[in-house]
Parts: sequence; structure tokens; C-alpha cells
Amino acid sequence: MQAKLLLEDGTLFTGVGFGADGESVGEVVFNTGITGYQEVLSDPSYCGQIVTMTYPLIGNYGIARDDFESIRPYVNGFVVRRHEPVPSNWRAEYNVDRLLKEYGIVGISGIDTRMLTRKIRHFGTMKGILTTGSKSVEELQEMLGIHEMVRDQVARTSTKQRYTSPGAGERIVLVDFGAKSGILRELTDRGCDVVVVPHDTTAEEIRRLHPDGIQLSNGPGDPKDVPQAVEMIQQLLGEVPIFGICLGHQLFALACGADTGKLKFGHRGGNHPVKELATNRCYITSQNHGYTVIDESVIGTDLEVTHINNNDKTIEGLKHKSYPAFSVQYHPEAAPGPHDSGYLFDQFIDMIRNHKRNHPKAPRQAELVAQLKGVL
Repeated sequence: MQAKLLLEDGTLFTGVGFGADGESVGEVVFNTGITGYQEVLSDPSYCGQIVTMTYPLIGNYGIARDDFESIRPYVNGFVVRRHEPVPSNWRAEYNVDRLLKEYGIVGISGIDTRMLTRKIRHFGTMKGILTTGSKSVEELQEMLGIHEMVRDQVARTSTKQRYTSPGAGERIVLVDFGAKSGILRELTDRGCDVVVVPHDTTAEEIRRLHPDGIQLSNGPGDPKDVPQAVEMIQQLLGEVPIFGICLGHQLFALACGADTGKLKFGHRGGNHPVKELATNRCYITSQNHGYTVIDESVIGTDLEVTHINNNDKTIEGLKHKSYPAFSVQYHPEAAPGPHDSGYLFDQFIDMIRNHKRNHPKAPRQAELVAQLKGVL
């Protein structure tokens, strides 16, 4: 089955189709990970994008449901150099081809992914159309020209209703902007009582949950497309400790008066070096974002830069100078990727406990009822 990938600059790639038949339009990006393709496919932050894997062999260890980072894949298309239809892995339940067919995702293999990656690095990310149909190049160009990029990715990927992962420790409200399962896993592994809420949950609704801390998740798209989240963070800043990851980091920055902008081709992969300024230590991190906090915009705010990217010197971490709140641009839950930065979740828990010692709250309603029953 022949497949084509046409970029908006007119570049045409012709290869072999796998996965679903059809057509798909999206922003063409690349990921530099050597492993972890199924975590990439199931990462909600890729919603609306056609993902190119720079590693040349994809599919060799198949698909295992336990490794998913969300309930389903959200990518608009998948581009690889070589697709391996017969996996060799005792955990594999089926192959990548079946996964893409199941969710209607078009894939293309047998193209020069190195050339495609170099083009994106030179000219920046761009729209593309991926098809297994017989339309002419002219027809595909016309479709690209009239197609508008999606702007509601967060609403598409966020949970629609609140749910709880019970624990005996601190109560964490995880605001789901397209959260990866790894974040929830890291919090529950530390015994936290986690309440996951939709992206448009208000500050007052979060207050009613009596959180000890608020986790702002990763997610897809432009942070400025989620203005209600910025307002929510502004209202809660200083009341409850806050930890932001990826999109949550950008929203935290906007809430504190900084600005964000689009990167030329983004950071996507599990091998990005980040320097922690306080210790001068370098961490290898997992990343997936197309936007960044603009350096100059932090000047004059109550934010302090804590981490920078060693490749391009963009901001990778922030903390508030007065309130218990911090954020990182990368993924400390690292799925896939190195586990260098898992300590950040421990720092978050320590911050919560310090805040509770210094700012004791009135007993939660349930605890107060229990106390009253004991008195009566």
C-alpha cells in the first residue's frame, strides 16, 4: 500500500503505508528517542501532530498495554524509516500496525526520515498531510491550504470528569491538561491521595477538595489557548503549593506575568541535557514541547530561573520567589526516558509538608465531623 507525506513547502515523500487507510493533516514534528515509541504514541501532548521517529527501526518489540501513557493514542500520523511488523518480545500483545488500525491512525514507512528531520530543524515545524489515497499532489496541496490547525487539544485530551486514586498521604489535586499516566503513577507511588480534575476546573472547585498540593500536568498545544487555567493558578498561588510540568510549567509562568513563545522545532525525545543552576549539575531529561517561556519576560516578575537547557539555553525550570510553587519544562516522570529527575516529586512532597507545618489549616470537613462525633 503506497503512502505519501506532503509538507506545506511542497516537499513530497513517498513510501509504504501501514496502520489505517485514509488521510490526516497535522503539524509534522520529530522525536529523537531510541525506545519508547508506544509511550510516544499514547502521549496526549502529541494530539494533532504527525510524529516522525528519528531512530530507524520502530515496532521491533511490539505493543504492551501496560506501557501506555493514556487510554488511547492521540497522534494524527506516524512516520518511520522502517516498520517491523513481527515483534520479538515476550510482553508484546500485538504490533504497531494493529494499534494504528484500531484507532484510525495513518502510518508511513520507507522514507528518508533523516532528510525529513534535517528539513524540520532547518525550516521549523510545518503542516503536512499524510495519505494512502490516490489524490494528486495538487489536490493534497489544496487540502493543506484550507486546513486549520486544531486549537482545542487540551479539551480533547483532558478527563471529562473527576476521579480519585486513593492514598493515605498528602491530598494532591492533579489538574489534567492531557496528563500522562506516569505523573499519576509517581504521585501514588509516594502514597498520595490524588484527585484528578478536568482542565477547566475553577479555583473554587479545587478549594472545595481541600488539597495539600496542586499538580499541573503536561498537555498539548499553545498554553495561551487555555486562559481559564491561568486565572485558576493566579487565584490559588500562595494558598496551596503548586508543581507544574511541561504545559503546566508554561501556564504557571503565564500566571506569574511571564510570556511564552513557539520554538522553531521543539524538544522531543529522551536525551535532552538540562542544567540545574543551584548545583551546576546536568540531568538527562525526557521532553516533549513546542513552546517555551521567553527569557526576557521573566525579568521583573516574582519568578526565578532554576534550570536551563544545555543545548539552546532555553528556560527549563522556574520557582516563585515568595510562594511555594515551582515548575519544570521537561518530564520528571520519564516515560519513556531517564529517571534522573524523579527527585522533583520528592521535593514537591517536602514543600507541601513544610507549608503545612508553617501554615496549619483548619481540619477538613470530614475530619471535623469525626471529631464532633467523638465529642458527642
